[in-house]
Amino acid sequence: MHFVDAKGILSGSGGHTGMNIYRGCTHGCIYCDSRSRCYQFTHAFEDIEVKRNAPELLEKALRAKRSRCMIGTGSMSDPYMHCEEQLQLTRRCLEIVRKYEFGLAIQTKSDRILRDIDLLAEINESAKCVVQMTLTTYDDKLCRILEPNVCNTKRRIEVLAEMQKRGIPTVVWLTPILPFINDTAENVTAILTECARVGVRGIIDFGMGLTLREGDREYYYAALDKHFPGMKERYIERYGNAYELSSPNARELRAILRKICTDNGMLWKADDCFAYMNELPERFPQMSIFDLTGENDGS
Repeated sequence: MHFVDAKGILSGSGGHTGMNIYRGCTHGCIYCDSRSRCYQFTHAFEDIEVKRNAPELLEKALRAKRSRCMIGTGSMSDPYMHCEEQLQLTRRCLEIVRKYEFGLAIQTKSDRILRDIDLLAEINESAKCVVQMTLTTYDDKLCRILEPNVCNTKRRIEVLAEMQKRGIPTVVWLTPILPFINDTAENVTAILTECARVGVRGIIDFGMGLTLREGDREYYYAALDKHFPGMKERYIERYGNAYELSSPNARELRAILRKICTDNGMLWKADDCFAYMNELPERFPQMSIFDLTGENDGS
C-alpha cells in the first residue's frame, strides 16, 4: 500500500454524498467491477492507495455542511480491507460521522465491521445507519474461488444477525450472479432464506447477472480459465463483448427473489431499497446518499 494526501474526501453533488477512504482492494474477488479501466487506476489494484488525511478532510467537510445527510461508503473500495486493522481510518471517519450526527450507509464483505458495531449503533441512534453486505454464493468451496480473501457468506450472515440484535438495519446486495456458476435456484433460495431469517430489510439485485468491461473482463476471464476451464469460451459464444451479462435463469431467479422477499416483508426492488436508505429521521432534511455513477467514479 501507499499513502497520499487527498484534496477532498466527499464526492457527488446535489445531495449525492459518497466517501472513499481507500482505492483498490485486497479481497481478490474475481468479478470486481472496480478493476475496470474507466476508473483510471495509476497503480496496481492490490497496491492500496490510502488517503491518510481522510479523517481531517471529513471533519472539515461535515463541519461546513449546512444540513445533515447520509454518507455512503464502500461501493468502490471496501472500507474493511486487511489494512484497516492497523490503520483504523474507517473507524476514525465513523467517529466523525457520529460526532456531527450524520447518517451512514456502509457497504462491505468483511466481518471486520463487527469491530465498529458500537459506533454503528450510536450513529443509528442519533441519525441512521444502514449496513450493506454483499452475498453471492452460499457454497463455501465456490465462495473461496469467487471471493478468496474475505470471510465466507455464512460468516457474513452472522454479521447481519449481529446488526439485527443491535437494531441496525441491513440491506443485502445479491450481485453479481455469474451465468453458469452461481445462477441456480438452490443458491439464490439459500441466500434469501437466510436473509429473511436474520431480518434483512431489503435485497438489491440488478437483473441476476454481472457486468464486464475493459480491465474487469480480462481479470475475470483469466480467473475462469484457472478455475472453470472452458467457461470463458462459453461466455464469449453467448455474450461476446456485452457489458451486461444476464443469467439464462434470470426470470426464474427473479421470481424466487420476488416471492421470498414478499413473503417475508423484505424490499426487493432496487429503487425501493435506495429510497429506504435515503430516508432520514424527520428532524433531518432528506437527501440522497448515492449517485451510483458518482460514488463509483474512483475518487
